[in-house]
Amino acid sequence: MTAEPDEIGRVQPVVDRGPTVLRIALGGQLRKLRESKGITREAAGDAIRGSHAKISRLELGRTGFKERDIRDLLTLYGVHDPVERTSFFELARQASEPGWWHRYSDLLPSWFSTYLGLEQAASQIRTYEAQLVPGLLQTPEYTRAIVTLGFDDAETDRRVQVRQLRQDVLRRVDPPVVWAVIDEAVLHRPIGGREVHRAQLRYLAELSLLPNVTVQVLPYSAGGHAAAGSSFSILRFGEPELPDIVYLEQLTSALYLERRQDLAMYLSVMDQLSVQAELPDRSREILLSYAERD
Repeated sequence: MTAEPDEIGRVQPVVDRGPTVLRIALGGQLRKLRESKGITREAAGDAIRGSHAKISRLELGRTGFKERDIRDLLTLYGVHDPVERTSFFELARQASEPGWWHRYSDLLPSWFSTYLGLEQAASQIRTYEAQLVPGLLQTPEYTRAIVTLGFDDAETDRRVQVRQLRQDVLRRVDPPVVWAVIDEAVLHRPIGGREVHRAQLRYLAELSLLPNVTVQVLPYSAGGHAAAGSSFSILRFGEPELPDIVYLEQLTSALYLERRQDLAMYLSVMDQLSVQAELPDRSREILLSYAERD
């Protein structure tokens, strides 16, 4: 457990979710304090010898916190109680600690490191995948086949390790609920060859038996759908401070959508896909049927 300041600065215990979420939570609390005092981002930026853009990054949890900045912001926002200030400092310290993926930072672009932190902290992950098996549900051999399409070098083993370490969340004490809708096209694409593909489909069927994992196949017979050609994930968090986030991965970057209208649209699309897709039990039968085809 760690401690998180509430809306008026008091500290409440929360379950540890990793540095990314702590950083976002701390940024959200600082934003509430600033807004409650009617202080602009520009004025807050001046107080820490920065800009309004820096305040925005801090409040969104996009960057780490320096104790000096926290100290000056708390003073500006009227938080003078030593106990409350110490709690903020401690939370900032924990939010600056590296996650397990930090040791792979030489391989990972910053935009994907951010996603790993969010994924490790999420209480629910809903994903639609049009081309490949979702990363959280891949076998090592399937992952290796994908990795070598873009990278075939001395770091291949470490790249595969990263994706496998991600999957530890599925079997931890408090695992996230993972709900994956996979287009039938994924079942036709033998990444890594026929045997690797078969093993991957069997593994998907096996994972779908976990109480926290749901896998649905969106069949060709469903016809057109609202997400045609666009894979995406929606992450939800247990902490009320953290908004839902839509993650869209591109070849060299990623988009993180948090605006209410964007979230509403993607949630609606995901709900439609879940209705159009086969039920979980039937999807498991389809996966095993494809696995046995010649």
